[in-house]
Amino acid sequence: MSITTEMVDYISDLSRLRLPQEEKERMTGELQGILAYMDVLNTLDTSGVEPMSHVFPVKNVLREDEVVPSGDRSELLKNAPASDGEAFLVPKAVE
Repeated sequence: MSITTEMVDYISDLSRLRLPQEEKERMTGELQGILAYMDVLNTLDTSGVEPMSHVFPVKNVLREDEVVPSGDRSELLKNAPASDGEAFLVPKAVE
């Protein structure tokens, strides 16, 4: 597959970029190089390679849940622009 300037125009429209003409010509060459490298990768024998989702082993990175006391309600509402003593009061957003 050969990259044309029309393809670069289409891709730049999709990505909402405005490229000057000299940038389009440079981008055409760079995209052509990427496709050429993909052809090289397609020639590799990957029949014995197990599919993976990440290069490094991924483990659960979330912390353990801990029950902790929450902040004091009156202290949290102290700086609120408007409150009813129990909750923040905000303007109605949906009619």
